[in-house]
Amino acid sequence: MIIDTHVHLDDERYREDFDDVMERAHIAGVEGFIIPGAHPATLPRAVEICEQYPNIYFAIGVHPYDMEHINSVNFEHYAAHPKCIAIGECGLDYFRLEGSEDEKVEEKKRQDYVFRTQIRFAKKVKKPLIVHIRDASHDAKMVLMEEGAGEVGGVLHCYNADDELLSLANENFYFGIGGVLTFQNAKKLVNVLSRIPQDKLLIETDGPYLTPHPHRGSRNEPSYTRYVVDKMGELLGLSSAEVETLTTQNSYNLFKGLTKP
Repeated sequence: MIIDTHVHLDDERYREDFDDVMERAHIAGVEGFIIPGAHPATLPRAVEICEQYPNIYFAIGVHPYDMEHINSVNFEHYAAHPKCIAIGECGLDYFRLEGSEDEKVEEKKRQDYVFRTQIRFAKKVKKPLIVHIRDASHDAKMVLMEEGAGEVGGVLHCYNADDELLSLANENFYFGIGGVLTFQNAKKLVNVLSRIPQDKLLIETDGPYLTPHPHRGSRNEPSYTRYVVDKMGELLGLSSAEVETLTTQNSYNLFKGLTKP
């Protein structure tokens, strides 16, 4: 079986054909799903889904792009829910920094504060982190190390193939691998994959985003993890079944709240 460790099933783009999406996932062998927290407005939908499906779980967190909403989220309330198994996605994202240099510095400071706040909460409730890093590898790594995030560990969602982050495998961090692995221009990720400890590999979609080849341009969905599994097996010299077994066990090792079917 496959566990999709990062899929935004609470996105409106799944609402009209949700049951069909789940059926296609089941046929493809996907039997576990984690909905990351990103924007507070989608949290009620995430909880609703998780309460209807025994194999879907969620995380509570605020994405860097939505950090102005950090004080509107009742973290304690959501973290106490039995289906809440992680904190995030939280992290640093410098890709869209705008304005003067001083304004960019201030933006980075705000992201840093919100990231640290969520790491500290994760340690308080003893749940792993789902970490989003884009164009901010060094700063994000420093924050994780300074805050002792290895105490709870987590996953580097949509791992960006940055060598600097590889050492976080020694700090109880896993590496989320998704559709980017199948892209023709993903040479950096392809080359670094074999250097990630196999007991730290996870499968994800980031659906509805980052759809793998050969479906690029369409909505991503959990059934497409099959392409990621097959490509990972090809690159690592493993069968697809071995990749499934490996990454599923890794998911259980990190996300203690997952229940085996």
